[in-house]
Amino acid sequence: MARDLHAAQHFYGAVLGWEFRPTRLGEEFSVAFSGGAPVAGIGALARSLAVAVEWVPYFAVDDADATAARIRERSATVAVGPISFGTGRAALAADRDGAVFGFWQGRVIPDWSVGQGRAPAWLELRTRDAFEAAIFYAEVFDWGCERPGCVQVSYEDEHVVLRHGADKVARLTGGAVEAAPDPRIRPRWHVYFYVPDIGTAISAATRLGGGAVTEPETDDAGDRVMLRDPDGGIFTVVTRLPG
Repeated sequence: MARDLHAAQHFYGAVLGWEFRPTRLGEEFSVAFSGGAPVAGIGALARSLAVAVEWVPYFAVDDADATAARIRERSATVAVGPISFGTGRAALAADRDGAVFGFWQGRVIPDWSVGQGRAPAWLELRTRDAFEAAIFYAEVFDWGCERPGCVQVSYEDEHVVLRHGADKVARLTGGAVEAAPDPRIRPRWHVYFYVPDIGTAISAATRLGGGAVTEPETDDAGDRVMLRDPDGGIFTVVTRLPG
């Protein structure tokens, strides 16, 4: 969610090498493509909704109203919607610890995926209790079911890991402080994007009014650094899949 669509396109196009196409959702929305594959959506919603500029994961659902009801039944919050948008219906919600997420009922662009060698590389929920969060999201989105194509949930190295087929798509990590003012610490969904070179991404972000939030790191998962855009939206760029 951005304040200015064109400014956001200019920044992310330069930092991540994305190209943008209009959508059926209106003039305030566009979809980013990398190497011809859809990787993210940007909507100029932050100003009209009076919310922070941030990256929000949207999960596909079959029934938005049923999903909203399950969220409310579990003492979480549906802040906006479900409302009609173009070819579907969308809603914005927060889990019991305040991490913001969305869900979408409707058509999805073909080849939209996570963790298959293109951006986004990975989603991470940083939360108070990863196991409790895994139960909440599994109940809301029917993760961990036995149906073909269902997201599989496993507990690995003190993290909850989500897989879709053979691809790792997200990780739930515990320990974030609920009331912490630092968005890197408080419960939130965090997005990782692929780049070919960390230094080039840092230079582009800094030149365009953003910058690095952390020092670059290198480990078995390659190089990575957390960046912010000019409006404060935080994301991490990586050269390989985070472990």
